[in-house]
Amino acid sequence: MRSLPLKALDRVNGFKLLNMFPEGFIQRITNQKNIDAEALLKALDEPSPVSIRINPSKWHSSPLNADSVPWCKNGYYLGTRPSYTLDPLFHSGCYYPQEASSMFVEEAIRQTSDTLENIRVLDLCGSPGGKSTHLSDLIGTGSLLVANETIRSRAAILAETITKWGSGNTLVTQNDPARFGKLPGYFDIILVDAPCSGEGMFRSKIAVNEWSAENTEHCSERQKRILMDIWPALKENGILIYSTCTFNHGENEENIKWLRVKNEAEWVRLEIKHFEGITEIDCQGIYG
Repeated sequence: MRSLPLKALDRVNGFKLLNMFPEGFIQRITNQKNIDAEALLKALDEPSPVSIRINPSKWHSSPLNADSVPWCKNGYYLGTRPSYTLDPLFHSGCYYPQEASSMFVEEAIRQTSDTLENIRVLDLCGSPGGKSTHLSDLIGTGSLLVANETIRSRAAILAETITKWGSGNTLVTQNDPARFGKLPGYFDIILVDAPCSGEGMFRSKIAVNEWSAENTEHCSERQKRILMDIWPALKENGILIYSTCTFNHGENEENIKWLRVKNEAEWVRLEIKHFEGITEIDCQGIYG
């Protein structure tokens, strides 16, 4: 564990006063391994980079003045944020606004899967649909994607996104994770983008106001239940991808360690040295 020098702490406190980040959050990340608290708070105080993913079945060209996302074939960084609500290309499913970091699922699957032909994939927490549409492109027409969302209103949003994208290999469902546990060994790949405390969304005042240390603990326990409920549905030698949009080690590294003990899972280390800006986490031999 490390501490920031006094001057850095002063700047951190300045960001807290500016954006009213929760004090408990600042105290934790100040000494959290693998996190540069000053850089993180500065980033959260700035606009998010704009990125989109092209629908290759509908749009066969690259956006102008855009840079490619290194780990996603159809991902692009845009120089400015377009008005999505006024753009017919967006409404017709030609592209999807998506954080570039979440597009890394493509690289994770590429490095861990021998084939993407004739496989079955589950996106357990699929709404609003970014990762689901991405998965549908990756696995092709001969495979099956089950895009699931537990909450009814969010499942409707997911279905609308899938419909606009035009995927013929995707089925949208609204089920509790435990229901999928009744399909033993059915899925080759399961993506669990788990509900979390949302620290990665602290550019939003709503996310900041909803945060509490107690909620991070509640989220961690809920994530454990989800992982145990869904584990039986994973085929032997299948791949489970676990992700959150939070920085809390209790919802990330600690849950991965817990799952390893409970299910004797084997953890796959990804090769990331070619990608600038990605930090590998080593948690007692478990990598992420």
